[in-house]
Amino acid sequence: MAGAGEVTSEFLKNAVVLDPTAKHTATLFFFHGLGDTGHGWAEILEDIKQPHSNQPVTLNNGYVMPSWYDVLDHGNAIDRKEDEAGILQATSKVHQMLDEELNTTGISSDKIVLGGISQGGALALFSALTYDKPLGGIVALSARLPLYALLPKKMTPQNKNIQCLICHGRQGVRSDVVLPWVGALILPTGGV
Repeated sequence: MAGAGEVTSEFLKNAVVLDPTAKHTATLFFFHGLGDTGHGWAEILEDIKQPHSNQPVTLNNGYVMPSWYDVLDHGNAIDRKEDEAGILQATSKVHQMLDEELNTTGISSDKIVLGGISQGGALALFSALTYDKPLGGIVALSARLPLYALLPKKMTPQNKNIQCLICHGRQGVRSDVVLPWVGALILPTGGV
């Protein structure tokens, strides 16, 4: 989106939007992690979208905080309880946001990258893989793939072979085995 004054989506009402420094030819949507806001990333990234809402987070004893969807527990990748309705609702909002970006800027969908950290990276992964137009790529930092069991049914052919950069810090790899487990479960089934 060219500037904060052009944001029309209710989902984007709290967005941190930086104007392009040259002709607007591509867009990066970068979603913050649980409890963070876009302001913490604005100085690091050129374009950042922050359309979160504040809501109670079950994992944090119902504390109201910036969140894309509820986090029910930190169980392992196989039996983790997930807020399916909340994840699908947030994904739908991201898809609407992408459609709005395409309609207002005229750029091609393959010039849009979804990225994020932690919960925002999870949202970027699922949203990109289920979007009906080809995207330019995904950047997921310290993130996991939510609703992995639904992905074979929800994934669109337009983004089945999307370019992905998925990074975990050394501490994250040792303490979070979600990424290796999810990859092991999905890849053999013809998924991502």
